[in-house]
Amino acid sequence: MKSIKLTEVLKKYSMVIALVLVIIFFQVATQGKILFAQNVNNLISQNAYVFVLAAGMLLCILTGGNIDLACGSVVCFVGGLGAVMMDKDSNEWVAVICMLLCGAVIGAWQGFWIAYFNVPPFIATLSGMYAFRGLSNVLLQGFTVGIDNKNFLNVFGGGADCYVPDFLSGGEFNMTCMIVGILIAAIYVVMILKSRISAKANGYEVDPLTTVIIKAVIICAVIIWLFYKLANYKGIPTSLIWIALVLLIYSYITTRTTMGRYLYAVGGNEKATRLSGIDPRKVYFFAYVNMGLMAGLGGILTIARATQAQPTFGQGYEMDAIAACFIGGASAYGGEGGIFGVIIGAVLMGVINQGMSIMGIDANYQKVVKGLVLLIAIIFDVMSSKKKK
Repeated sequence: MKSIKLTEVLKKYSMVIALVLVIIFFQVATQGKILFAQNVNNLISQNAYVFVLAAGMLLCILTGGNIDLACGSVVCFVGGLGAVMMDKDSNEWVAVICMLLCGAVIGAWQGFWIAYFNVPPFIATLSGMYAFRGLSNVLLQGFTVGIDNKNFLNVFGGGADCYVPDFLSGGEFNMTCMIVGILIAAIYVVMILKSRISAKANGYEVDPLTTVIIKAVIICAVIIWLFYKLANYKGIPTSLIWIALVLLIYSYITTRTTMGRYLYAVGGNEKATRLSGIDPRKVYFFAYVNMGLMAGLGGILTIARATQAQPTFGQGYEMDAIAACFIGGASAYGGEGGIFGVIIGAVLMGVINQGMSIMGIDANYQKVVKGLVLLIAIIFDVMSSKKKK
């Protein structure tokens, strides 16, 4: 029984274990630099687009392993639209709303052909990838458009002041950030205990209390450690707030809503889902509208981080989002995966990128390593699926 339980634990948390091992490796290889406070902060800010796009991509993958190849080009197009609007003195909030709506409309356009005309998602989004990359160049006329709107940059994570102010102390250590981390850990413990008590009262099977306590202690330790690191370098970046908001919303969608259950059902067995009275077309359409909306937000965060828009922005973003999902445990066949896995996958990709950059490894070799990591994750998924059958 012990060996069976150990095997199950290793399988369930294989990517978490891999993430820990990768961090340890780079901690040694970079002589401790990977976990410097500034590098931890940069890891979050530089990879904000990965978390956001991967959350939207997860919904597409759940429907049957489908992907969106256009999201990187949409990020560039939407970002260019916002930059041009603000360059022409448009209000920053009007520009933000237009960027989000533009992303959602593009997602609806692609989702319409996929859902109602049975155009394969690969082909529909591949055409979008080319089309919106070209439109981005037309919109920006091949030039870089700078952004100097301070409100926009501070709210969405660009510039020197894009951090939550320290309301409690004026020193180098951000006490507000530290207290926020402790509060988040405390709220997590309360929610876990409340959920367990509710499940037990309703007669559901629950994990042993010892397991729950160990898991809670580990997660709380990670949360407090993260905010301790952030507190040692400027505090909470505003991009982290947007990441947390997106992940919480999509976690709720995938676990607590009817549409979330439909996403898993369509990916698990579309024919059976249709026979049960659910229209798969609406599910596909919903998934791609969400992906477009997240591409819009990804464009906002990208141009805010860079304080400019360029025709080359967004290249390879779709691959980072897809890799984060698959590395995090989403099945290539659909019907499996979750936001927790997306977080692990995105952090793992970010650590690999930053670790190799600190080590001075050529960018081309970085792509090779990321490709091999993705291949290993897919092979693991395929082998697991064969064992189930």
